[in-house]
Amino acid sequence: MDTPKTKKKRPFGFYVCSLGFTFERAAFYTVKYMLAIWIATSIGKGGLGLTDVKAASMAAAFLALTYIAPVFGGYVADYWLSPRLCVAIGMILMGLGYMAAWQAHSLTMVWVMIALVAIGTGLFKGNLSGVNGLLFNDEKELNEAFSIQYSFVNTGSFIGTTFIVLLISLWGFNLVFLVCAALMFVDAIWFICNMRSLGDAGKKPFKIDQRKFSSVATKSDKSAEEKDASKEPLTSGDKKRIAAIVLVTIFSVVFWMVWYMAYMPVYYYFGYGDGANFLHRANWMIGSFQIPTSYFDSVNAIVCIALGPIFGHLWTKLSERPQGDMSMFKKTALGIIFIGLAYVVMVLADMVGKGHTSIWWIVMVAVLMSVGEMVFSPMGNSFITKLAPAKVMGLLLGFWPIAVFFATLIYPRIYAILKTSNPARFQMGYGILAAIVIILGLILWFSSRKLDALEKS
Repeated sequence: MDTPKTKKKRPFGFYVCSLGFTFERAAFYTVKYMLAIWIATSIGKGGLGLTDVKAASMAAAFLALTYIAPVFGGYVADYWLSPRLCVAIGMILMGLGYMAAWQAHSLTMVWVMIALVAIGTGLFKGNLSGVNGLLFNDEKELNEAFSIQYSFVNTGSFIGTTFIVLLISLWGFNLVFLVCAALMFVDAIWFICNMRSLGDAGKKPFKIDQRKFSSVATKSDKSAEEKDASKEPLTSGDKKRIAAIVLVTIFSVVFWMVWYMAYMPVYYYFGYGDGANFLHRANWMIGSFQIPTSYFDSVNAIVCIALGPIFGHLWTKLSERPQGDMSMFKKTALGIIFIGLAYVVMVLADMVGKGHTSIWWIVMVAVLMSVGEMVFSPMGNSFITKLAPAKVMGLLLGFWPIAVFFATLIYPRIYAILKTSNPARFQMGYGILAAIVIILGLILWFSSRKLDALEKS
């Protein structure tokens, strides 16, 4: 008689790492929201008084640099420094960066903030996920663990965009940057004081293969319990799996490009703010309460929080099938299709609303964006942790966010082309964009069978 399966308890270190993301994302998403609004708000109201196109460009630079830096931070953790030390240093640097923004009254100090936060994020982001992945013995637990970690990530986003941003009207933009700095210093204290719960995970650079599960990437014969993978040449299978990771990352550029660009029409076309840059073509009132535009981010966060455990359980169930879980390429294709549908809803909302769009249309856009995000984005860290050769695991964990780097370089240019106050042009431009995105997602879905062979090499 088979004994019933008992639910495995996740190690406390998993919650140490996941809460590390919660603090960091609360600060980051507050700043991500504030930056574009702050730059486009008049000087008399505490902003920098620049155009919305300049605001979009600066916000894109902030995002771009914080999403490319993990490539270099991952390389540092692969070969030179303990990944957990990288994480702690990164938290402190981000706190110093937000302190620079607290004192910023010109673009110079904004650039200082961007530089410090980018370097800090580079040391923090992929490496913390890598340490978290090393805490598990069974690779089948990874998809669910990283989905739940994503809920912690979005809890931070929700706190930032729902509550912390409300302090802007009370204290002004600059003091809210100080709050974000305080969050990062608390995060560093939390992580450093609880390092003991991580055991040996992340004590040594990632080139020392510390994974305890038997993925394709760890099946090579080890002469010792821990093997210095930096001395081993990459096999043909290693190269194919690296190619699979790179290809998924390239495809996700399309998703993140249109995902981040969706905020621009929500803020400036449907949203409200200071001056003529904001068209206010949606009704943001519920009774006498004017909904902050930051709550668009809050909807995204709360949907992701709710879907993390649900999708995590779904992936675990699918992995138990004879054919296994849905491939990463298919999940990426689904994500792209969902973001395309979000733009379809945006166009329909403007057609139906005729300048007085119901807020529920905007909520629907956020929900579709969030579902698309949750289908594939949390799986990137799991995918890489299982498949990456040890000598480049930190580098590839840092490479995963590079899609956002390229996306944030591209979307301001496309937004500048599509930017209009004419509803007919808005509907045509964004309708064409939606069609292109959905078609690209379908092409990836139907061509995924050949691509799937790369990750099984």
